[in-house]
Amino acid sequence: MRVTILGAGTMGHGIAQVFATAGNDTVIRDIDESLLLDGVESIESNLNGAIERDKLTEGEKVAVLNRIETTISLADAVADADLVVEAVPEDLDIKQETFDDVAKHAPADAIIATNTSSISVTEIASVLDNPERAIGLHFFNPVHIMPLVEVVVAEQTNQSTVESATDFVDNIDKNPIVVRDSAGFASSRLGVALGVEAIRMVEEGIADPRDIDNAMSLGYNHPMGPLELTDVVGLDVRLDILKYLREELGERFRPPQLLRQKVRAGNLGKKTGEGFYVWQDDEISGVSGKR
Repeated sequence: MRVTILGAGTMGHGIAQVFATAGNDTVIRDIDESLLLDGVESIESNLNGAIERDKLTEGEKVAVLNRIETTISLADAVADADLVVEAVPEDLDIKQETFDDVAKHAPADAIIATNTSSISVTEIASVLDNPERAIGLHFFNPVHIMPLVEVVVAEQTNQSTVESATDFVDNIDKNPIVVRDSAGFASSRLGVALGVEAIRMVEEGIADPRDIDNAMSLGYNHPMGPLELTDVVGLDVRLDILKYLREELGERFRPPQLLRQKVRAGNLGKKTGEGFYVWQDDEISGVSGKR
């Protein structure tokens, strides 16, 4: 199978890695060569980590990297694709424009998927002349570790597309769940609900971020607390999702003022070095405001 990933960022290069690791010819497209270089370097770093954990051999790493091509040309990237997955910013206009561009150059039978975590797949797909081939494939960060993929069925998606997309997920050793296109799907709606309540608890001074996270990781066996997860996902990303869910589902998803303040200050989490925690070398070194 030939797969094209649009976007070389955190989610894009992760999605490319899992498809290439599963034996698929994979193309990553982004608008700048430096972004592509960063994406491939991140993939190589992940693969090196797998070698250190005895999960991969050096020869297998080389084979994975050899299956990955990069380009800044969208037309070249999608020309022979069986599956196109967009991992561009969480903005409806950008995603619709991307879908429209893909449809002009991709084969007529290629499946076009969005990795959106909350935006309506039905609305994204509405720009297509044949939207029955559109679907959501919502991967989770870090993609090469997290086993879940939400297969999000738009109103226009036909059964053949659902079956093919589910097979794609099975073939990369991920676990698909099929959900109807609804605001926040299943995972984002539940995850954001927990995260927003944790932020309100910090805002109200109920507990320290570490204690709130420990309540969920130690008490409910979550691998990561909701505030640490917010830092990993990005506070700006979580704010955008909350704004959208508030419009669609009501005031229970109103973004806390503390979240808005941190985003305005540029404290976006792990990627900027500070969110609810302070980060150094990809590890938590302290709690924000308590250094």
